Amino acid sequence: MFSKIAEEKILEAMEKGEFDNLPCKGKPIDLTDYFNTPAHLRIAYSLLKNANFIPEEVRLQREIAELKQSLPTIQDMTERMKTVRRINEKTAELDILLARYKKHR
Repeated sequence: MFSKIAEEKILEAMEKGEFDNLPCKGKPIDLTDYFNTPAHLRIAYSLLKNANFIPEEVRLQREIAELKQSLPTIQDMTERMKTVRRINEKTAELDILLARYKKHR
């Protein structure tokens, strides 16, 4: 019964053209990361990813990268020093977080 309903919904969406402009259309799906993840963690990681959950260490790495990328565009020396200080603070925060993870493994 469920598969019949799903099939009908898919056919309706196809008729409406909802699948016509999808990103990466016509390209193979890279499932390398999926299959490199241990089987017992795949569902949990998929749920977190679908919920747009970003681990703290990933968020910090992104912030650090953005701050470093902005450095060459900052002309004011005071502002530049503030940015360097924020990079150092975020890097220290990331180091502490990663050290905790290592300790608990």
